[in-house]
Amino acid sequence: MQGHIRKRGKGSWTVVIDLGRDPAKGRRRQLWQSVKGTKREAQSLLVQLLHQRDTGIDALPGKITVAEYLHRWLQDYARPNTAPKTYRCYEDIIRRHLIPILGTMPLTRLRPQHIQAYYSQALQTGRLDRQGGLSARSVLRHHQVLHTALRHAVKWQLLARNPADAVEPPRPGRHELRPVGPEEVRRLLSAADAKPHSTLVHLAIMTGLRQGELLGLRWQDVDLGASVLHVQQTAQWLPRQGFIFRQPKTAKSRRAVALSPETVRRLRQHRQRQLEERLSLGPAYQDHGLVFATPLGMPIDPSNLRRAWGRIVKAAGLGHLRFHDLRHAHATLMLQQGVHPKVVSERLGHSGVGITLDIYSHVLPGLQAAAAAQLDSLVNGTTSELR
Repeated sequence: MQGHIRKRGKGSWTVVIDLGRDPAKGRRRQLWQSVKGTKREAQSLLVQLLHQRDTGIDALPGKITVAEYLHRWLQDYARPNTAPKTYRCYEDIIRRHLIPILGTMPLTRLRPQHIQAYYSQALQTGRLDRQGGLSARSVLRHHQVLHTALRHAVKWQLLARNPADAVEPPRPGRHELRPVGPEEVRRLLSAADAKPHSTLVHLAIMTGLRQGELLGLRWQDVDLGASVLHVQQTAQWLPRQGFIFRQPKTAKSRRAVALSPETVRRLRQHRQRQLEERLSLGPAYQDHGLVFATPLGMPIDPSNLRRAWGRIVKAAGLGHLRFHDLRHAHATLMLQQGVHPKVVSERLGHSGVGITLDIYSHVLPGLQAAAAAQLDSLVNGTTSELR
């Protein structure tokens, strides 16, 4: 017998766990634990005690708090199984938001209403500066992290069920992307040509690569003769850790992207300037093989790029644009030029064309109208010839 529950009275239960026989005396050993509450709570404790018996978890039965569990989940699951940047995001949400509100509660007593109340409070007063609430998108992210952590608690037999399953997280409003037109792109490129990182900006617009993919791009990944680059790694900057280089997290992100003749020309010029800088500096140049690097050959700090980008958009009179919007501009312009969404999806490294169509649905109405007009012209022209 592994364990069972006995009813003692109204709202009172006893959980009995079999600990096997004493090897010295041969007697049967059992652990008895009283529970006041519902039968479901007693069943949850039974599951937790059985797991503690089988795994040797060093915590008092039924006394593991939400904080203790989340700390353990970060160390045992999140750290070895997620990217460093993702882990830091999980850790930040857990330590700065979830634990201060839910941390002291016993894990087995965490209920959907506790989680729902936390979401409501976070939306109203959740900002760390006490100047209001968090956005619905931020609270949804908290829900995703907590739900994932509690799902592992069920797998590890610390909980009978995931209380976050019965919670309704906030639903952020759909963010409509502001399309960047050809004239704005030309203004950006003209402003960038007069400042550092001009080739970086040009490549972002003409390929749709993410910032981390651009900063991690190496010359060995670029074939100028074949007019193609291969996305093989990304660069991430972490506080107190510096730069790390990682493979893209999905197979679709590891991709080949064709280059236009003008882009190839700019990259050749950029490489020539970089070689001249390297020769002039001599041993002081630290060659990491990066396409985009500092004058000393080191990876570009994202904060420095952000400041440089601010000067570019200010000079172009487009201060509302983010660097990431160059990726959206690439996709939007290609779709407007009639490029098949599947091709755009492959260039962007999306996991499927459905994601591309969902993100850039604002472009589709115009494309559908143009397609309808073309079909109308074709059909009318054919009919006219038949007559």
